[in-house]
Amino acid sequence: MSQKEFKARIRKAIANENLQIALDNNARRRKEARVSIFAQMPDHEERRQRAHAIKADIVARLDDHLARFIEKVSANGITVHRAGDAEEAVGIFLQIAAGVEKKEGKPLLVAKSKSMVSEEVNLNHALEKHGMQAVETDLGEYIVQLRGEHPSHIITPAVHLRRNDVGKLFEEKLGLPYTEDIPTLTNTARKVLRNVFLQADIGFSGVNFGVVETGTLCMVTNEGNGRMVTTLPKVHIAMMGIERLVPSMEDLALFLSLLPRSATGQKLSVYTSLINAPLPGQQRHLILLDNGRKTLRNSPLAESLYCIRCGACLNACPVFRELSGHAYGSIYPGPIGSVISCGLIDPELATLAQASSLCGACREACPIDIDLPGLLSRIRAGGVPGEEYLKKEGRGLPGVVKLGLSGFRLAAANASLFGFFQTLGGLATHILSPRRSYMPIPAFTGWGFSKDFPRLAVKPFRAKWKDIHQEVEDKPAAGNRQEEAVVKPAAGSLSQVEQFTREATTLGVKVYPVSETNVRREIARLLEEKGVDRILGDETGADYVTGIPVVREPDPGIHWGITGAAGAIAETGSLLLTSGEGETLTASLLPEMHIAVLKASQIFPTVESAMALPGLKNACSVIATGPSRTADIEMALTIGVHGPGEVHVFLIDE
Repeated sequence: MSQKEFKARIRKAIANENLQIALDNNARRRKEARVSIFAQMPDHEERRQRAHAIKADIVARLDDHLARFIEKVSANGITVHRAGDAEEAVGIFLQIAAGVEKKEGKPLLVAKSKSMVSEEVNLNHALEKHGMQAVETDLGEYIVQLRGEHPSHIITPAVHLRRNDVGKLFEEKLGLPYTEDIPTLTNTARKVLRNVFLQADIGFSGVNFGVVETGTLCMVTNEGNGRMVTTLPKVHIAMMGIERLVPSMEDLALFLSLLPRSATGQKLSVYTSLINAPLPGQQRHLILLDNGRKTLRNSPLAESLYCIRCGACLNACPVFRELSGHAYGSIYPGPIGSVISCGLIDPELATLAQASSLCGACREACPIDIDLPGLLSRIRAGGVPGEEYLKKEGRGLPGVVKLGLSGFRLAAANASLFGFFQTLGGLATHILSPRRSYMPIPAFTGWGFSKDFPRLAVKPFRAKWKDIHQEVEDKPAAGNRQEEAVVKPAAGSLSQVEQFTREATTLGVKVYPVSETNVRREIARLLEEKGVDRILGDETGADYVTGIPVVREPDPGIHWGITGAAGAIAETGSLLLTSGEGETLTASLLPEMHIAVLKASQIFPTVESAMALPGLKNACSVIATGPSRTADIEMALTIGVHGPGEVHVFLIDE
């Protein structure tokens, strides 16, 4: 994309008042949520550095880690495919699909969970070209698919839209009477997409993390669509960038403590799916995609491969906040997109690196402490991988700006010269703008299109620093006080049962303390009160039901489901659900209301400790944290999307 085209996109975005309101609301709420949730994690910085070191090792020894991961995944019964580029990845998908029996007279139906890597290879377009029907099932992705657009944000695909835009879209495409009521819009999408899940021939998903030591595929979602596409169809295809690895389940717990907090301000996303093997009667395939990642690894931009796609840098970036993702003209927007796009999408997208103030807000927000300002600076200096003709300093910058930067570099190399020019510049700007603290800048520089340039200080920083330093030395000494020790708050006295109950209740889960002797009676009382005449359940859940039939096969007409729980996590209020003997994941997924029976002795204190649960090594497991939810329309929280909107936990105190 040329600099001229990019500037035209920028002007169009800034002039769109509706877009500016939507972006401001998203940035403010995302930032507030992230700051609030990390304030509750005193060792946040330590975790960032641990995560950074882990990803550095993964990228440095990528071939070794990848070989071990493939060996484990294959041993688990998942078929692994390697794709060098987008064309090869699409070809592998088509080859798998060719062996899937489709319903007579209907195109092959693919139910897709949100996946940026599928956008990267333009999968939907390829499938439609070959006569298949690919349906996005994430609410935000579904909205932008109906509009014929790409996602505008890594986490919130429809961030550029407001409720009236979605209301008009659903009126036109789905025949819904015009409404701006977000729960109504969400419920409409749920009804339409429910049939897609039940009828899909193939389920498709991305992968957030691949665990090397166990061959586990981890996927993090909030709405429940990710669980649907990996559980219900007879064929599941996952696509994953080769860099998305972590060494162990313990390391996975670390990254799970950072990803949802950075992305959406949650301690854990609603559904953390851990996939180890196919379910009975199911095929699973994993497509491992390179598509320029190894080239990036061997370039000055290798650190960009540490990214876990949380989107925090987009929310923090003052430039993205003005533009939205579509202005970038790339699948990956914002600070991280401005780095990786030239390596994974198109070398010409190196011009996106100019869309940054290098203020450092992106690095401050990054949960992996990626030096994004440094990477952007390297691209500006010509460090674009794989394209020698682009390795030219200042590509895309106007000539006058290049000249100015060259002069600045010469002046900055000498402290006295720099101080002289700063004084000279300060005097000049004060003369040009005598009554304002800001001065107008000519439009040809590109800077002054939307903002004024601050006047330079007349007195150089070094001169000011000498004055301050002298003032401090002149003050009388305050004595040799030792630095005050930082006192961490004492650990709470809550028991694990109390902590689990508190956290789960905060998420909207209803917890009923019961005993082993009265649990069946209390469940029967709830079902009678709700008028339930049949319930979807597995063998464990069925043992706690009396008086009404328990159905084992998925039935969209059943509104209640009951399961046991293999365990729970106190610090997040999460349930551990597994696909072991006599257990099924559909009873906790398909119905609108889910009842789980949990024993107090099965509660783990932390996510890290819960990773030792043997049941998490079953074919498929889920860490369920509250009812399903979304905030894809105007950041308005809506409970109950594709998964249950109500969760009832009967907690047996033994």
